[in-house]
Amino acid sequence: MALFVGREEETTELLQLQRKRSASLVVLKGRRRIGKSTFVRNCAKHFDHFFAFEGLAPREGITQRGQLTAFAEQLAQQTSLPKVALDNWQQALQLLSSVIPTTGTTLVLLDEISWMSIGDRDFAGHLKAAWDAQLSRHPRLIVVLCGSVSSWIDRNILASPAFVGRCSLSLSLEPLALPDCNAFWRGKRATSSEKLKILAVTGGVPRYLEEIDPSHGAEHNIHRLCFEPGGLLFREADQIFHDVFDRRADTYRRILSTLVEGSRTVSEIGTKLKHERGGSLSFALEELAAAGFLRRDVSFSPRSGQAFARAIRYRLSDNYMRFYLKYVEPRRSQIEKKLYRKAPLESLLAWDTIFGLQVENLVLQSFDALRPKLGLDRVEVINAGPYVQAKTQRRAGCQVDLLVRTKREVHVVEIKLRDVVNRTVIDEVKQKVTRLEGVRGLSIRTALLYSGQLDPQIKSDDYFDFVVALEDLLDR
Repeated sequence: MALFVGREEETTELLQLQRKRSASLVVLKGRRRIGKSTFVRNCAKHFDHFFAFEGLAPREGITQRGQLTAFAEQLAQQTSLPKVALDNWQQALQLLSSVIPTTGTTLVLLDEISWMSIGDRDFAGHLKAAWDAQLSRHPRLIVVLCGSVSSWIDRNILASPAFVGRCSLSLSLEPLALPDCNAFWRGKRATSSEKLKILAVTGGVPRYLEEIDPSHGAEHNIHRLCFEPGGLLFREADQIFHDVFDRRADTYRRILSTLVEGSRTVSEIGTKLKHERGGSLSFALEELAAAGFLRRDVSFSPRSGQAFARAIRYRLSDNYMRFYLKYVEPRRSQIEKKLYRKAPLESLLAWDTIFGLQVENLVLQSFDALRPKLGLDRVEVINAGPYVQAKTQRRAGCQVDLLVRTKREVHVVEIKLRDVVNRTVIDEVKQKVTRLEGVRGLSIRTALLYSGQLDPQIKSDDYFDFVVALEDLLDR
């Protein structure tokens, strides 16, 4: 079994359902490779019986008949039943219900459920009918509906009137917390800097971290995974677009490509694509966000913490996808010709600049790891995120890497990644604080999150309330 770390809260939530005297339907979402199946299989150790079924990935010619045949084969492999020909999903789900043991606890995983539905527009309806008539009659049963196409689950299960009141729990797996990622180095004496470089490219995606060779440095691993024709992360993007987005792959790739340089509004994305703002673009953005590749950053008032409903910017939040689209895909033909095989990574890219931009993205995903470093672990946070104050005739513009609004304070967090972080960062942050609109009368806390050699004068000047080395985020 793959290495399993973290997920303590999600595991507790799922296992608590065993205390019920009725069956439970659970929805599990998360980006591809985030470890959804591994999570369920780890939970299965706490059950008396476990059955797992996975839909076939989209491909030309795949039909409902093919999905039903695959289901029948998996059922026969896990039970004493012979493989039978299934005509429809009503029959398949009824057969599944018939083999669930009458004693003990049972966990059933229906994995990549959107793939199972290929060729049958009424699949969700058949599932609802089977749940009501058969599956829910097993009092110690938990059925987990799992998939990488989160938008399908949202539309057909969570937002469907047919399933109202039927889902006991909805879980969404995020990238692993930074301290949990340490386990993938298996006790090797890699420096925190080495680990951060890997995480800057992979994020906390378990499947990617499994490919790390701890006996080699960050550059060697990234080169092998991203810049070799056979490398997992060289091939991965194409598989994601094909398996998760299917016919919309090219459109969604272009949308993500508009965001590699920074966040944009819907209008700005539409202008970049020469596509009018409308329902189709908004739907695509929401689907990319549901799949775990985009984040909706909603601007908020520093004064009150209240969100501005219309001030939404979309950010390419997935570290791997951003790195691939910006630094790997433009070199695709050369990589396929093996022209980069012997070249050191430092000679191919402006590595220090890349590292800085990628780690900024990583920090925004790792707010829980940062909170205790800023004294916020036991403080109510009203809002937090990147902040952009547009320039107008009456006010100066400013951009804050991370703005945090608590009940009584505003925290201005600056992220710096340099060989040497010098004292000029103090002047930069002072200017941002001065320009921030609506914070007069509030307590302002400033923080510097850095990687590199810190100018001693920064600490001696005592301007920042918190000075945190990025490497510290890897510690509990």
